[in-house]
Amino acid sequence: MLVTTKEMLQDAQANHYAVGAFNVENLEFVMAVIAAAEERRSPVIMQTTPGTVKYASLDYFAAMAAAAAKDATVPVAIHLDHGDGFDRCMQAMRAGYTSVMIDGSHVPFADNMALTASVARVGAAMGVPVEAELGKVGGKEDDGPAVEGENPYTDPDEAVQFVETTGCTSLAIGVGTAHGVYKGTPHIEQGVLKAIRSRVSIPLVLHGTSGVPDDQVAEAIANGICKVNYATELRQAFTKGYMGFMAENPDCFDPKKPAKPGMAEISKVVASHMDNLGSSNRA
Repeated sequence: MLVTTKEMLQDAQANHYAVGAFNVENLEFVMAVIAAAEERRSPVIMQTTPGTVKYASLDYFAAMAAAAAKDATVPVAIHLDHGDGFDRCMQAMRAGYTSVMIDGSHVPFADNMALTASVARVGAAMGVPVEAELGKVGGKEDDGPAVEGENPYTDPDEAVQFVETTGCTSLAIGVGTAHGVYKGTPHIEQGVLKAIRSRVSIPLVLHGTSGVPDDQVAEAIANGICKVNYATELRQAFTKGYMGFMAENPDCFDPKKPAKPGMAEISKVVASHMDNLGSSNRA
């Protein structure tokens, strides 16, 4: 069933678990993520970045998600990750996305609030939840600029003002994680997270989680995170399965054959994360 993220995240917040949001790059990713969600009886969010929808289109991904959700027995949402402007978010809503993120984290605080508020007003009118970002999630997201040399943490006072002013329905916060592949051991600043959670009532979102140790993620959920994003690990898993098959079968020219082990690797990663997030058997 295709649903919005609003009820998903409210239930996760009330029952102290998190819903996994998994970036999907093509049909094989969609099928692999749904297979894991069905196996684990878990609600699931599939999401696409602007870079991914430039490769295909919002309509393609919305249609694939709707087709997958039609036959699914678990709640499924399709979410725009890191929406790069008002127009992109409007296009996603019109295409059938059931959740969008507007990412104004690269502009000044006041401009971020104004941009987020403009998207949130339309989202409220259309019944589409709107995630925003405050603070800096490090690394390089999609084809956007890398964030280096800046304070990565969300200020709790600013978070209160931001949520009250914009009307966003969930908030991605900077607590030390980064997009892409970590060069060292990542560290979530749990104290910052707890300070924000104590003052902000809407669901909180953790980005840049691929490669973060499961125990840190579990602690972050205990401290108030309700949605956890994964992208890089899924790409690595698919490539591992696909290339492994091709290494053993170099004469294969049917893309479906190496795609199957690639999908199986994705499903294993997704299922493992669902167990750690506490979303298994929550559907």
